[in-house]
Amino acid sequence: MKTRKTAGKKFQPYNSLIEQLSAQNITPTSLDTLPEILVITTFPPRQCGIATYSQDLITALNDHYVDSFSIKICAIESKNEQHTYTDTDVKYVLNTSNPESYTDLAKAINEDDNLKIVLIQHEFGLVHETVNHFNSFIDAVQKPLSVVFHTVLPNPNEEFKANVQHILNRADSLIVMTHNAADILVRDYIVDRDKIAVIAHGTHLVSHGRSAELKRKHGYEGRQVLSTFGLLSSGKSIETTLDALPNVVKTNPNVLFLIIGKTHPTVALQEGEVYREFLTKKIEDLGLQNNVQFINKYVALDELLEYLQLTDIYIFSSKDPNQAVSGTFSYALSCGCPIISTPIPHAVEVLAGDTGLIFDFGNSEQLTDAINTLLFDPVLREKMILNGLHKIVHTAWENSAVSHAKVLQKTAGGDKAIKLQYRNPKVNLDHMKHMTTDFGFVQFSKLNVPDLASGYTIDDNARAMIALCQHYKKYREKDVLKYIKIYLDFIGFCQQPDGRFLNYVDVNKNFTTQNDNENLEDSSGRAMWALGYLVSLGGILPAEYIDKAEAIFQKSLSLTKNIFSTRAMAFVIKGLYYYNRTVKDADTLIYIKMFADRMVQMYRHEADENWKWFEGYLTYANSVLPEALLLCYAITGNEVYRDVAKESFDFLLSNTFDDNSIKIISNRSWLVKGGKRETYGEQPIDVAYTILALRKFHDIFKEEEYLNKMEMAFNWFLGNNHLQHVIYNPCTGGCFDGLEQYSVNLNQGAESTVSYLMARLTITKYFGNPDTVYFRRKQRAAKTSALRTQDI
Repeated sequence: MKTRKTAGKKFQPYNSLIEQLSAQNITPTSLDTLPEILVITTFPPRQCGIATYSQDLITALNDHYVDSFSIKICAIESKNEQHTYTDTDVKYVLNTSNPESYTDLAKAINEDDNLKIVLIQHEFGLVHETVNHFNSFIDAVQKPLSVVFHTVLPNPNEEFKANVQHILNRADSLIVMTHNAADILVRDYIVDRDKIAVIAHGTHLVSHGRSAELKRKHGYEGRQVLSTFGLLSSGKSIETTLDALPNVVKTNPNVLFLIIGKTHPTVALQEGEVYREFLTKKIEDLGLQNNVQFINKYVALDELLEYLQLTDIYIFSSKDPNQAVSGTFSYALSCGCPIISTPIPHAVEVLAGDTGLIFDFGNSEQLTDAINTLLFDPVLREKMILNGLHKIVHTAWENSAVSHAKVLQKTAGGDKAIKLQYRNPKVNLDHMKHMTTDFGFVQFSKLNVPDLASGYTIDDNARAMIALCQHYKKYREKDVLKYIKIYLDFIGFCQQPDGRFLNYVDVNKNFTTQNDNENLEDSSGRAMWALGYLVSLGGILPAEYIDKAEAIFQKSLSLTKNIFSTRAMAFVIKGLYYYNRTVKDADTLIYIKMFADRMVQMYRHEADENWKWFEGYLTYANSVLPEALLLCYAITGNEVYRDVAKESFDFLLSNTFDDNSIKIISNRSWLVKGGKRETYGEQPIDVAYTILALRKFHDIFKEEEYLNKMEMAFNWFLGNNHLQHVIYNPCTGGCFDGLEQYSVNLNQGAESTVSYLMARLTITKYFGNPDTVYFRRKQRAAKTSALRTQDI
């Protein structure tokens, strides 16, 4: 073992990071006390699947958590595979050809009091030279040990089983990537299933619906693209696909098969380009020069994902029936590729149920039939894409980071060893802008592609206007003003001559019959909230925006006195509250007291010792009711409003939070007084409204528990939910439409996307900020208890 090799300077842990922080005037308080996780793995610039996998995993962990841990790397090398590392987190190098390297590494690990856990990325070929020394090494390590098995072989002989069993017995936790691999460990080895975590190979979230655009970019317009990728070796069985192509090209002459990736460095070292030359000759012999193209390089991630997004069919053709998992297969599936694969366990597990097609190892005739079936059936391809995405979304690196972090935390000793705190994603308006036409904010999307046929609603445009006003208040980006104007103009379009608001507008700008069949009070209330909030920003927004919003607001205000819906009244109160900041009007106070008294009366009618609520049920957007009453108290000073607000809000929180997370009221069935609560069916809008209310209750009552629950609630978007899946998509800036029992709804519609953005902008000052990595919980609580913000 040695400290890592760098390009010309001696390695010193943390110095580079500290220098960077100092340059930004950031004090690295307790930076060196962050608990350390040491990952033993191959690592770039080494070109192999495990190196790429580890880099992606470590990046995901660092991106997803803040002020939680420090990940360091021990790069695995051998006498034939040595590199210079530029990544400052490479702390050690383990030379598996040198037995002393194991001894030195174990000593360094054991003497490091701050090192809390060791994670080994295990592949048999990496330590085959010194198996006994590796076994002695893991015995010598006195820290908790977690091992990721990239390959799990069934039916082992006694010698092989003994070596594997040694690792299994020593490890404190085990990670495999498929349920089949877990079954093998339990069946063919002696392992307690509770010791095993199944965490699928990570994948990258991408933006969908770009195939035509990317084909034009790469010069493949008009082609039906088949592809495969990975470091090239004979085990890839590319020749099987080549043998299948002639009978595909006969009926689909525009087919193009992309072979993406350079020859595996180890293969190139041992045999040169023999396999690629063999494939090139076969292409010539079969007359496929116009239908096959090599992308002969180690493709950067962004470029690779573009190739996969433009692919019409992805082909995986391994020769190895025991290959447990394929990162290439996973990446293709996550990019929306219909898959045709040989029956490795991973493929059989994932492609079941109209997710893809399987063909036998080396069977080019079956592969021909499968390719032609998909090429001539675009409906089946689309079905497979959607099924595949729903199956693979849980494998996003963000989800993998959450799952790994939970395993490592538990193995290291729980919260006392590693305290996990989520990092706030960067604010990203891409999907908001993508969903906005010149007329308004589109209601629904298919995946991340706006569904223009779904039309528009005043609900979504009102919420969008609030969120973008929040954004402009904080960041002052001039580009945002045009979107605020679009939403404001849409609200004006929906206002009728008598002051009423209609809600539903189709793609042709016609009001739909839905407006005749639904109670529009809630929609009108949301419009008043949005207008009032815009007016409150009169000091920073263009005067014409303020004037127009105020005129619309005043035209509808007198009609609101006939509103008796609890949520509609609450939304109007919020509008009046913000309007009152800029426009001091006696009428405003009259309306606020009128609605507040109505809500108090409703509360007293329904509430009893065990049910402290305004209605006989908890439905959607519940938190807006006590929040609105609290705003009435903030304006009037009436302590009755304050007391009812707090009592009802604390009751709501007792029904929506446990010790660690939020579990909002299910949209599958509302919670009726005296009834049984339904689970699952959670929507982003309810989480967002809860966060808005928690912020206001914390501002007024200064109770830290409100702040803690605000953090819990926001972390629902980041994976702190029953599936441990991210609900926010950092790739697009969109938010998935809901959390169900077994999956997330992958569509990223208007309501969910704007709900996330409102929540994200609300919590910015409080926790998880990437520019304050040293910000500890106690510091945060002390500072934020004194904050009194004037935002939503």
